[in-house]
Amino acid sequence: MRMEPKYVKRRQRGLAVLIAALVLLIGSVIYIGVAVVNRGNEDYRGSGNGVVQLVEIPEGSSLSELGPDLVSKGIVASDGAFQSAAFSNKGAADVKPGFYRLQEHMSASSAVAALLDPNNKVQMLEIQGGSTLMDVNVVGGSTRSGIYSQISQVSCQENSDNCVTAEQLQQAAANTAPADLGVPSWAIDAVTARGNDPRRLEGLIIPGSYVVDPSADAVAILKDLITRSAKQFESTNIESRAQAINLTPYQLLTAASLVERESPANDFNKVARVILNRLAKNQRLEFDSTVNYDLSEQEVATTDEDRARVTPWNTYAMEGLPSTPIASASLQAIEAIENPAQGDWLYFVTVDKNGTTVFSNTFEEHEAAVQQSIQNGVLDSNR
Repeated sequence: MRMEPKYVKRRQRGLAVLIAALVLLIGSVIYIGVAVVNRGNEDYRGSGNGVVQLVEIPEGSSLSELGPDLVSKGIVASDGAFQSAAFSNKGAADVKPGFYRLQEHMSASSAVAALLDPNNKVQMLEIQGGSTLMDVNVVGGSTRSGIYSQISQVSCQENSDNCVTAEQLQQAAANTAPADLGVPSWAIDAVTARGNDPRRLEGLIIPGSYVVDPSADAVAILKDLITRSAKQFESTNIESRAQAINLTPYQLLTAASLVERESPANDFNKVARVILNRLAKNQRLEFDSTVNYDLSEQEVATTDEDRARVTPWNTYAMEGLPSTPIASASLQAIEAIENPAQGDWLYFVTVDKNGTTVFSNTFEEHEAAVQQSIQNGVLDSNR
């Protein structure tokens, strides 16, 4: 059967419309796809608009993981652009953990460069073994900054808009419930017993390097430091090890603080043994570091008057351990008390300015070592 011309033309027109519709549809899909891709790689221009945002690089994370956070804070326009910039920068693998100050509306390459610039990094808190919470006035005029002051110095550095003072930290330590500060359960009773003394947290912040959140208040900062320290105490099995040497975990921490203050690092386990031997014999520890803890001015040597003062820490005037730690004990000092050296020593004294320490079993041997120490100027007093 032969089609009429009008039907042929109608069919041709329909096919043309269909083809045109398909072309339009394909074009739209391509356009939308390109737009989505481009939107995923949008980028700002320049090095920012002056509005500062804090960005954290957590320990163990990589630079590329920051993309979504930077987008949410308005620092970069898209994760795609940031990923591309991070991939193109050879130094991206060397990024250091910590808090950084970046600006909003930075180009992705500028943001990567800013994260690799140490000048944008918020200062780390460095706590050394033997540090105390409060400042220490040393005989002769110098002052050794305590942990509260060190935290404040980090918090109040240039360009900070959230300066936490040492006084605010002391108030938080004195007046906040110990559990709310992250104090481990085995230390809560001892901390509570100290009332509102800002030193009641002594020893509960372990030495180390810390990132302090620049936006946190005094309570949050202390809780973070104490919580992290508690995890390190736990890693040494402090509760079971304390039980093995007939101490409570808090007493073990207190004894470790004496090790930290009394001996060079290579003699930690020997000093630990002296402490445990004396405790077992109910012999007074008689450590000058415990006398110094409550003095307004401190030096290595102490006077007869100092040693006669009755305080919660002076082991010349009391049996047993001090009521609290007298400093922050390092992990090494804690482990030394948990695993002391074998020996019968009851005495020790540093005999030269190189830190050489002589350990003795008898008082007569110890007296001879003390004379050697005096002759070498180690026990000289400036008072």
